[in-house]
Amino acid sequence: MTILDKILQEKQKEVAVLKSTYQSSSVATRLEKRSLYQAFMESDYMNIIAEIKRASPSKGVINKGVDPATQAKGYQNYGAGAISVLTDQPFFKGTMEDLQNVRANVEIPILNKDFIVDEIQIDRAYDYGASVILLIAAALPPARLADLYSYATTKGLEVLFEVHNEQEMQIANDIGAKIVGINNRDLKTFHVDLAVTEKLVPMVETPDALIISESGFKTTEDVNRIMQAGVKGILVGETMMRSDDLQQTFNQLRIPF
Repeated sequence: MTILDKILQEKQKEVAVLKSTYQSSSVATRLEKRSLYQAFMESDYMNIIAEIKRASPSKGVINKGVDPATQAKGYQNYGAGAISVLTDQPFFKGTMEDLQNVRANVEIPILNKDFIVDEIQIDRAYDYGASVILLIAAALPPARLADLYSYATTKGLEVLFEVHNEQEMQIANDIGAKIVGINNRDLKTFHVDLAVTEKLVPMVETPDALIISESGFKTTEDVNRIMQAGVKGILVGETMMRSDDLQQTFNQLRIPF
């Protein structure tokens, strides 16, 4: 059983509990709707989705004591185009309250980074102030992914549709995903390779799709490499969470097109 299999198994248990206990009601302040897609497509700089992540299955504890609100304000001040908040508890030590606290302290779009397998998680993401949700092609059958994609967009949420290989990219094309996330990290082995993005970008068929490259960014050279492939945004987690100087980290990664 892979790490992804274990995560999805736990997620089904979480959904079962949610369905019997969760009452949908807005708990976060809803600011004026801000589109990640529009902001990133119009930017003159490499757009950064800066992530708040306490831990991960592959790296263990990364920054257990992080205050999400403080971290998020730093991200926004130094030029993040959006903030990703990991809300999975068993494997990443995140909470929905983290998302709520971030929403209350920043104005830029927020991605609810989680393993979404059911509509009730989308309702919860909306209630807690997310503007974007993540759908992972490797997590569900194509028909189920299409259902969830439609459900989220009907609620006014944007969807970062994540792929890792050719077969998953075809699913993104079939759905017509407007924001395609190419994960350089294999969710089964957790090996990271920027060549994954370079290989998959030419396969994108959706007109005017926004392409986000996820994982593996540490240097200006990494960003330059991926920029040549036609990427307009990167998702950066561990590098941000381990940074001792966020301003310098942003200066290295947020380079002009």
